[in-house]
Amino acid sequence: MVIYGVALLSFCMLVGMYLGDMLGSLIGVQANVGGVGIAMLLLIVLANVKRKGFQIGAVTEKGIHFWSAMYIPIVVAMAAKQNVIAALSSGWVAIVAGVAAVVISFGFIPVLDRMHIGKEHDS
Repeated sequence: MVIYGVALLSFCMLVGMYLGDMLGSLIGVQANVGGVGIAMLLLIVLANVKRKGFQIGAVTEKGIHFWSAMYIPIVVAMAAKQNVIAALSSGWVAIVAGVAAVVISFGFIPVLDRMHIGKEHDS
């Protein structure tokens, strides 16, 4: 059922936001530090856990995987709009760091693709 995917997504988001706020307060920043990333990693882990005695139906599994797949683009869009004006007004360091992160990420695409040679790709 799709509702389990929404419930799992909500749980991960709440836990991630809480942990991000706690991390921010621990380092002395009045902001959420990494809460969205923590939520995303938690969702990936929980959506792929296989336990003995914990069987879910095919429809439920599809709902969980649907919402975990939908979460990543939503998070990327949310994170992209945060503090864009502050980053641009703070100078070239933020812009160079952002461009470097994108270039490095694009550079890893062929490396990750080579790791899957010989394995079936999802179509």
